[in-house]
Amino acid sequence: MLKEFKEFISRGSVLDLAVGVIIGGAFTSIVTALVKYLINPFLGLFLGKIDLSNLKFTVGEATFRIGSFLNSVIEFLIIAFVVFLIIKAVNSVLPKKEKEEEVPDVEVELLTEIRDLLKEKRS
Repeated sequence: MLKEFKEFISRGSVLDLAVGVIIGGAFTSIVTALVKYLINPFLGLFLGKIDLSNLKFTVGEATFRIGSFLNSVIEFLIIAFVVFLIIKAVNSVLPKKEKEEEVPDVEVELLTEIRDLLKEKRS
């Protein structure tokens, strides 16, 4: 079992995934800081509140923290856009795969020949 675990960990894809998770965590903290310290104050100028995370409204005893939700949405959109740009850049660098030619199915080909022969015989 230990040998299998070592082989599993030694695979390149597992190491790539681990690196991706670590970099993703670091990138998320950068985006969070960007939203909290740069974007929120900018949007706050138009909304009259500098800190969007404190933006909330209350209905009865329920408090809805809409500012925190807006922060999360902004962070998600930034991360999604950056991932889109990375994938677009990688796809432009990697060679494009040629579409595989459709190999005719032998059964379909034979059935087509039989159909055509039956049509000729009836005519």
